[in-house]
Amino acid sequence: MRLPRKRRADRTGNTEDTCGPEQREGAERTRRTTSRAKSRRRPGRKARRPLIDFPRRGRRGWRRWTPSWKLTSGLFLLFAGALAGLFTAVYMRVEIPNPHDSASRQATVYYWADGSRMVSVGDVNRQDVELSQVPDSVQHAVVAAENADFYSDAGVSVTGIGRAAVNIVKGKETQGGSTITQQYVKNTYLSQDQTVDRKIKELFLSLKVSRRQPKSEILEGYLNTSWFGRDAYGVQAASYAYYGIPAKELNPSQGALLAAVLKGAESFDPSLSAANHQRAEDRWSWILDRQVDTGSMSAGERAKYTKFPEPKPPVKPTSQAGQIGYLVDIVNKSLKSRSGITDKDLAGGGYNVHTTFEKDKVLALAKAVEQVRAERLDPEKRTEDQYVEVGAASIRPKDGAIVAVYGGSDAIEHFTNNADTSGVPAASAFKPFVYAAALEKEFEGKERFAEDADPDPLKPRPTKPPMAPMDLHSALVNSDHTPFVETGKKIGLKRVKELAVASGLREESMAKLEPTFSIGTSTPSAVRLASAYTAFVNEGRATEPYSVAKVERNGVAVDGLGPAKPRRAMSSEAASIVGAALRQVSWSTVGPSSGQGTYLPSWAGKTGPNDHMNSAWFIGATQELSTSVAMFRTKPEVPPLLPMQGVGGPDSERGSAFPPLIWKAYNEVAASAPSFPADGPPQNRP
Repeated sequence: MRLPRKRRADRTGNTEDTCGPEQREGAERTRRTTSRAKSRRRPGRKARRPLIDFPRRGRRGWRRWTPSWKLTSGLFLLFAGALAGLFTAVYMRVEIPNPHDSASRQATVYYWADGSRMVSVGDVNRQDVELSQVPDSVQHAVVAAENADFYSDAGVSVTGIGRAAVNIVKGKETQGGSTITQQYVKNTYLSQDQTVDRKIKELFLSLKVSRRQPKSEILEGYLNTSWFGRDAYGVQAASYAYYGIPAKELNPSQGALLAAVLKGAESFDPSLSAANHQRAEDRWSWILDRQVDTGSMSAGERAKYTKFPEPKPPVKPTSQAGQIGYLVDIVNKSLKSRSGITDKDLAGGGYNVHTTFEKDKVLALAKAVEQVRAERLDPEKRTEDQYVEVGAASIRPKDGAIVAVYGGSDAIEHFTNNADTSGVPAASAFKPFVYAAALEKEFEGKERFAEDADPDPLKPRPTKPPMAPMDLHSALVNSDHTPFVETGKKIGLKRVKELAVASGLREESMAKLEPTFSIGTSTPSAVRLASAYTAFVNEGRATEPYSVAKVERNGVAVDGLGPAKPRRAMSSEAASIVGAALRQVSWSTVGPSSGQGTYLPSWAGKTGPNDHMNSAWFIGATQELSTSVAMFRTKPEVPPLLPMQGVGGPDSERGSAFPPLIWKAYNEVAASAPSFPADGPPQNRP
């Protein structure tokens, strides 16, 4: 039997294993195991717990599956952090888009010469105004009614968005709760869809817009894009729709009602029903009280407004019926030709166009035309009276302002503007320009004679100018053609054409330079012929016709409009001599005005019984107004003018009897009292 080997103890108390390798390895394993067991039993040391104790150790039953408060709070913080990170990431990526088209489109508003509104034209009845043009009381009423914390909030209402989201989930329509900023964002950048997606976009955009834009800019945008009912977008259009005044003239009581209809015009426009009226009155009163509560109105001022500010009855959207469409047509042509404004610009809207048209004169001219037509034409009995058209224009000689036109029976039924169309021959109404050109030729010869004269009295000198005009005075009064045809040949038709164009007739309306050119084969418009006759009134100076006094867009004036500087068309001597014949034509044609004992001082040109062209004209010019009236016959889709023979009966002189009647009826209403004696004008024969 073998005895075990002895162990040697080292200085640390450990024994040295004198056994073989296998015994030493087994002993080492035993030592490590014993050491770990001892370390677990050391006092003060706890065992490590797992990071997420779920299901929970040491719990039994349902408690084992209940999360601890630490786990719950940790998960909440983790979720909140992730949500904040996602919110920040989305916010950083959101960019404010360009306003959509419907937010940028506005109406173009046309005004009469006295500043009153004529018509609003455009897809959207809106006219932007600066916030400074909206009274403070109106601003306060809107803020008090819609978003009392507007100036201090971050641009959003979390409770409002939550309520809207809940309603959408339930399938209901969203209800209010949006801030002014949110509504501005919706109006300007988003659609009106009631969806969660749109609400989310609205939230982020509102936060970003609120940080980037001042509150005044947001409020201005909101007031200019909001729907007020009555086909009115924006406070300016609403002010006209409800009270017929611009927004800057609204008083606090009226402003409170406009703030009330923002909640929904279909429920708060007082003119729609008795129930609406009661709701509007209640909300109007509440908004005034609300302003006292928010400190934007004193109780003393509130006490002033006890009577409900009844708005005017609603009207159908302003159309371009009657003469309005013709007026707009003339204005738009002028805008495009003189200012560079394009059709695309006009389609975008936003222009304030102040015209030269005077409402009373437009109405008087239309009444004169319709009165003569009704009394003298009978298309049901006379086929010659069918398809008769009238075009007329009235211009102020001193500056060329077009104060009235008659373009046809109705702009929405008869599309061609008879006052501004070329195609009707001027006939004898063109002869005064031939007469003036002949006089200029004569004066030119006299000037050459004076310059070339030798001062030596012994040298023979001519005793008369190289050429003198024929007796065109009587030929003009009596409507004789031959003297004018001969004169045109002698002085040159090009000279006649140049003087006519210098007086205001357009180059493109001039006929070919043939012998008949001198008796009016050219086809100027009524506007242009009325303008050209002002040269005889203005001592030979012509005034360019214009229809736009001024134009503004977003407060900025458009250049290149208004009256042009008068230009010399003929000498004052020629204008005076021709003018004497024209005054005699006027006297023999229209005589003194009805009910007045004085003569109507006018320079007149006309067609007569010797004219065989398919037109009838009368142009009468006074110091106040130059008015041209044209009558002709045209059938739709038949290019040539129809004959005037028999229009109005056999005694109408091919219809030439009617334009003077129209002119006289109009001028007696539109012009001031005349100054010539009743026994006729002076006979200033050359």
